[in-house]
Amino acid sequence: MMIQTLQAHTKDLGDGFEVRRLLPAAARRNVGPFIFFDHMGPVRFNPGQAIDVRPHPHIGLATVTYLFEGALIHRDSLGFVQRITPGDVNWMTAGHGIVHSERSPDDERTIARGLHGIQVWIALPEADEQTEPAFTHHPKASLPRLTLPSAELRLIAGSGWGLQAPVKTFSPMFYAAIEAAGATRFVLPAEYAERAIYVVDGDVSADDNTVAPRTVALFAPGAPVIINTAGAARIMAFGGAPLGGELHISWNFVASSRERIDEARTRWREQRFQAVPGESEFIPLP
Repeated sequence: MMIQTLQAHTKDLGDGFEVRRLLPAAARRNVGPFIFFDHMGPVRFNPGQAIDVRPHPHIGLATVTYLFEGALIHRDSLGFVQRITPGDVNWMTAGHGIVHSERSPDDERTIARGLHGIQVWIALPEADEQTEPAFTHHPKASLPRLTLPSAELRLIAGSGWGLQAPVKTFSPMFYAAIEAAGATRFVLPAEYAERAIYVVDGDVSADDNTVAPRTVALFAPGAPVIINTAGAARIMAFGGAPLGGELHISWNFVASSRERIDEARTRWREQRFQAVPGESEFIPLP
């Protein structure tokens, strides 16, 4: 049963590049460990236009970037430099602190191109908030897949549908991308208390209730949830176990205590986070 829908708050970052934020929302802060959900684009860039997300810090969460179109270069304070392309998974565990940047690749800045994708933050359990930061990249071909009629389900992280994704997670969860070329149907994993879908595009229904594009639909626990598409569609399915305890969010920081947030803010203000090799820009605290 569908219990709630969420509409995006849209922000134009310039050059026609729009980001639609679904989580956190006034009506719903998180779904399982998913506390941040951004839909980037789609946008077309002319030669000379680019994305340049300058180095910025995180604590207490993992970030996941998943692209439908285009490419980005990830750089972080651990020294990783990774190109991400459609279908790949970049999973960055912030733990007690990491800094990263995301930019358009140098070899694409002189050509016309598109960019379209999803970025989520996944809160770490209190016991793992101070874990060592880490970064892993999983190419598209390494992700487990489920073949559906006229569609494919690709498991990005966690477990579900009898599949297990390769990325290390810190709490029970599932995160999948479904790309349909025609009419299809699938069922959300019943073992998770909090479940949702985000319709990127297409004609989609959940238990015979229409879910409009660019909408998150949340479902009651326990009962099967049947998702149908009438034709071509893209859907992100996600959820997991409820977060335990209080959660604080401030700028790019997530923690179970206000003290850890304050400590991270001070550390960033005083430029005591480890720097990203090759980067010199600094974003002040908002």
